Amino acid sequence: MFDTILIANRGEIACRVMETAQAMGVRCVAVYSDADAGAKHVQMADLAVHIGGPAPADSYLRGDVIIEAALDTGAQAIHPGYGFLSENPDFVDLVEAAGLTFIGPSGDAIRKMGLKDAAKKLMEEAGVPVVPGYHGENQDDEHLSGAADTIGYPVLIKAVAGGGGKGMRLVEKPADFAAALASARSEAKTAFGNDDVLVEKYITKPRHIEVQVFGDGTHAVHLFERDCSLQRRHQKVIEEAPAPGMTAETRAAMGQAGVRAAEAIGYSGAGTVEFIVDGSDGLRPDRFWFMEMNTRLQVEHPVTEAITGVDLVEWQLRVASGEPLPCTQDQLTITGHSFEARLYAEDVPKGFLPATGTLTHLVFPAGCRADSGVRAGDTISPWYDPMISKVTVHGPTRAVALARLDRALEQTQVGGTVTNLAFLGALARHAEFSAGDVDTGLIARDLDSLVEPPAPEPRHMVAAGMRALDVLDGDWDSGFTLWEPLVHTVSLAWQGDPCDLLMRAEGPDRQVWTVDGQEVVAERIGGRWRVGGTVMPDVAMAQGVVTVFDGYGLAFDVIDPLERAAGAVGDGNLIEAPMPGLVKAVFAEVGQAVSEGDRLAVLEAMKMEHSLLAARDGVVAEVLAGAGSQVEAGAALVRLEPEEA
Repeated sequence: MFDTILIANRGEIACRVMETAQAMGVRCVAVYSDADAGAKHVQMADLAVHIGGPAPADSYLRGDVIIEAALDTGAQAIHPGYGFLSENPDFVDLVEAAGLTFIGPSGDAIRKMGLKDAAKKLMEEAGVPVVPGYHGENQDDEHLSGAADTIGYPVLIKAVAGGGGKGMRLVEKPADFAAALASARSEAKTAFGNDDVLVEKYITKPRHIEVQVFGDGTHAVHLFERDCSLQRRHQKVIEEAPAPGMTAETRAAMGQAGVRAAEAIGYSGAGTVEFIVDGSDGLRPDRFWFMEMNTRLQVEHPVTEAITGVDLVEWQLRVASGEPLPCTQDQLTITGHSFEARLYAEDVPKGFLPATGTLTHLVFPAGCRADSGVRAGDTISPWYDPMISKVTVHGPTRAVALARLDRALEQTQVGGTVTNLAFLGALARHAEFSAGDVDTGLIARDLDSLVEPPAPEPRHMVAAGMRALDVLDGDWDSGFTLWEPLVHTVSLAWQGDPCDLLMRAEGPDRQVWTVDGQEVVAERIGGRWRVGGTVMPDVAMAQGVVTVFDGYGLAFDVIDPLERAAGAVGDGNLIEAPMPGLVKAVFAEVGQAVSEGDRLAVLEAMKMEHSLLAARDGVVAEVLAGAGSQVEAGAALVRLEPEEA
């Protein structure tokens, strides 16, 4: 076994790897960028090495600097985590050339699975079922159109390189094929530098089910399946294991296909073979097809660990150090059911816009596993993925596990940034999902109801007011004048809408509040406040914002009456950056006439591009930032001429 490893990653996966490695007595070296100098993974490590600036290209993607750090600190091996360099075969070759061990598959195995078309051809040769389609080298438009006709509509055009839904277009009739092909190619060229595509049959009720495999370079086993069908724009949201409705026959067939895929490329370490499954007639052994193989540990690996009792990181370290596979196939079993929900800092009502902010409060309930790379006081950086945590639960049955997920999400407390907690909670309670009737289109079909914002009740306003006025202690002296109860006022705002609250203290344990003309009584009974007859939820205040931890977190701004705006804010003249980021492109020019919805600029933040649109028709008066500029949240980018009265 290694005595020292370097983890070439950051955030929750770096922390996750360290937890197991350090428990095994292995010393851990972290690497960090300027933005991560005080990060959780740096503090957890036995030793940390600074590797560059905040942009990934200046730090976490600098393979040569990372290898030098490993050599300088006496590490014998490098664990790549996921993302960044984890599936870069050239990096693997450099690691091995330096005399170090790469904790994962060979560069050759990664290359074989790196391009979707070549991987599918290889899988066909290995006897793994693949989706009917065209994966050839002829990229002529007419040839691809003819292939689509042969396959039969609807078809899916997919970029052969990359993933995440980029370069992917659904085409439902022949007349739309040419335009969809041009669009897919353009996006693929921008995202991956490769505009080659493949064409596949589109499955009408698709489920995304993947098989966890583990190999030693010669032999492999599978650790059953995960269902990752609950997706939004091809991004996984909630995963579970095992797949609902899975039969023993189909599980055996999928597992064997996963093992064949791994052994066909001499796979070593943890990997995932992803299948698209036709769920229109149940899960059948002749209705699943290979999509791709992820040659690394997956984000959703905790659900597999929960149902198998296997620590996949421990297995990675043991096999990479030369040990045989820790288990044979017949020694692996499934116990119970598990769910994982991905908790992000993102503004769901604004289209799931990634958010930044300082986490003023972060608490996870007992009974769940929370894999997180941040703590209260940490900042969600615009440079990296805005994941706060993965919340994982386990139960003896799917129904019990889902109830535990629902409760865990309800009791998770996050202050200082907006999150997708309410969205996750709505999914956990969705009728079809609860019944196990899920496919990849579920979220898109019911998006409006799933993203409906919470509506605070008067009791929530009172709880926020009590914290804002600092009267939770019920200090008698501050609550009474000489002759009568003292009346306090506080002004709060919910999503920009102001509200004035009045509080009359009638003693240390009783307050009468008036909210929009409605009286709400707050009473302390047995040391616990009850507001409107209901136990008061936890509250936290920081930087002028009170968060009430009910309804997945309700944040109220405390308004300073001396700073209240005299009129309406925002006249549509100014287009501002919604978050810190890099201005990738500016399309506006001074004097240009624009229409509402026109794209004026593109901002890159948190690994995503965001189009900034004109809020109204008008004429461009000023362009205040150019392509290549790094801007802060709220920075003015484009100004329109004022509207005529």
